[in-house]
Amino acid sequence: MTTVDLLRHGELVGGIKYRGNIEEELTDVGRAQMDNAWRQLAGKVEVIIASPLSRCRKPAQAWAAEVGIPCVVEDRFCEMNYGEWEGLSKQEIEKQFPGELAKWRDNPVGRQIPGAERIEAFAERVIEGWRDVLKIHAGKHVMLVAHSGSLRIILAETLNASLPTTRQFAMPFASWSRVIDDGGKPFLEYLNRLP
Repeated sequence: MTTVDLLRHGELVGGIKYRGNIEEELTDVGRAQMDNAWRQLAGKVEVIIASPLSRCRKPAQAWAAEVGIPCVVEDRFCEMNYGEWEGLSKQEIEKQFPGELAKWRDNPVGRQIPGAERIEAFAERVIEGWRDVLKIHAGKHVMLVAHSGSLRIILAETLNASLPTTRQFAMPFASWSRVIDDGGKPFLEYLNRLP
């Protein structure tokens, strides 16, 4: 049986924005949130996989070093590139692109944010990475540290749900969800547990 704990990074400096690939530091609270989640899982996790962005990678590497387990940095779990929306708050996006955020959140399929990665391409790379995790780390307890966008894609894939559903559930900072794969179809054990 494979267990994968999907951990979203914690709170970031600068408040809530569409950061995508922008590097931002965790706040002290954000790092503490993640460390609290890790403390509940340390001793069980056998390998950590992390997005290359520092808000995921740095804590993951520190935890892995602390207990002597591997930490694999995987580019395919990087957040979606939001193009011209990168670094903007919801209010700023609405001001510059009136009505577009609401349309994208309702159904991102077939919509193109200027200069951004297409949601379909984003989903394809994340799902490819996810399937490799389940294959390469079969039988292990894995922690995957990533972003709300990439984790929502994994959850939709697990639930056999469409891409628009990725916008229909919350994902608080430092929450984690657990997926179990017993060699058949993976299933969601729980969603958005908080430390």
